Amino acid sequence: MAQPRCRSVLITGCSRGIGLGLVRGLAAASPSPDLVFATCRYPEKAQELQQLSKQYSNIKLLQLDVVCESSIKKVVKEVEEIVGDKGLNCLINNAGINVLASLEEVTAETMLTIYETNTVAQLMVTKAFLPLLRKAAQLGTGMGCHRAAIINMSSLAASMQLVQANEMFLKVYPYRIAKTALNMITRCLAADLKSDGILCISLHPGWLQTDMGGNMAPMQVQEAIPGILSVLERLGEKENGSFLDWQGETLPW
Repeated sequence: MAQPRCRSVLITGCSRGIGLGLVRGLAAASPSPDLVFATCRYPEKAQELQQLSKQYSNIKLLQLDVVCESSIKKVVKEVEEIVGDKGLNCLINNAGINVLASLEEVTAETMLTIYETNTVAQLMVTKAFLPLLRKAAQLGTGMGCHRAAIINMSSLAASMQLVQANEMFLKVYPYRIAKTALNMITRCLAADLKSDGILCISLHPGWLQTDMGGNMAPMQVQEAIPGILSVLERLGEKENGSFLDWQGETLPW
């Protein structure tokens, strides 16, 4: 990232897909963050992530289950022991799950499961890392990933204004509703934390060929990563509380 640069970043849900791509892209960037905390539920099973951590010395692989309170507390303590008084510059809430469920198929259980992981967990992880984000914010000026930022991975499917833009999204009731709620979290955090100098945005990474995006998606993960990193690098006060895509374009709520 360009100067002033992000010195430490933590990403949730890094075992595959966009999370894995972000870890690779950030670790290999020039200049790169000093610390890239890559978290997932089962790091011992994440072979590609394990290989990356051996290839890049700035990657720190940590265990995190975002729906487990004790796991969140444990990883915050581990990160704090490493970053110390410098705090954490950037938190990327990427962990998420999806279940295909149309109006005919959706159940209360599915709704609650998706909402817990894709919405509630993002807020709880953010809340837990706030002390470290505030520490970092106290050491910088302006707004952006160089100081302190929260990036919530959202989706175009969350847009209320574009509900009928893609019929495929009608098959993912729980996912899109949970992501719409996540967007509200972004708006609340942006307003609540502005005085602390902590930026918060929602980011649509593109429709990508991942476990969630499916094979019909038009883009590979590696095609979107340079754009996403460029967006993160350019973030400033005017983007606080915004809903952006991987090219930096503003999306309708």
